Amino acid sequence: MSLAISWLALLIATPWVQAEDRATRTLRWMEGQPGCTFSADDDGKYRYGLWTDDFGVVIAVDALELQKTRRRTEPVFTIHWTIRYRGKDSMEVSPDGATLEFVEHYHTVQRALSPDELSDRFQKDANAFAAESERVIRKHPEQTGEKQSELQAYQKNIAEMQEFIRSRSLRLAKLDGTRSEVAGWVFFSASSKWIGDWKKQEQFVLRIPLAGQVIEFPFALPPSQGDLLLRRRP
Repeated sequence: MSLAISWLALLIATPWVQAEDRATRTLRWMEGQPGCTFSADDDGKYRYGLWTDDFGVVIAVDALELQKTRRRTEPVFTIHWTIRYRGKDSMEVSPDGATLEFVEHYHTVQRALSPDELSDRFQKDANAFAAESERVIRKHPEQTGEKQSELQAYQKNIAEMQEFIRSRSLRLAKLDGTRSEVAGWVFFSASSKWIGDWKKQEQFVLRIPLAGQVIEFPFALPPSQGDLLLRRRP
């Protein structure tokens, strides 16, 4: 009996749910549990944090991410990660293998996109748009000014996105005593035959392989129905 009571007490005291399977231990963010944090900040982002003795992970999601996703040249869902190492040895950080589950859309799971491959895809889209614009101009010379203006705006948008991906995406990193923190954006495709129109509230699960385990962040946009997050003025 005392053994059972001790096991139950240990489970309750644990700052998150630990789910064991045959291969990987899972640490799951749970609201209100020790080691788990949440904030709605005036920069327009919701932040979820999970902290252990060896490391901390904070993800930030824009309150308007659902709207922004559909307005991008290609539907891409973005999440900002900050990972801080507290251990005495080292830890490798990489978005490779991370997944985002679209719970309300048949539990579709999308793997993190390679920043370089995503940039190449944007470039192919830009090339295709340019070729189509040239075709229209040849067929309808009277539309030259309009189509050239559209092309310039499109190319400017693509160039800005490529620069953002190049300079601010999360890359493979090794954290240790000399470099304890890394941060950057991670991208997931929101384009799938199973992913339809956004609902009033969407449920997601982000899974991050880290230090031989999987860190799970279940989150919703907005976190509560009708939630409105005020942003500070630039």
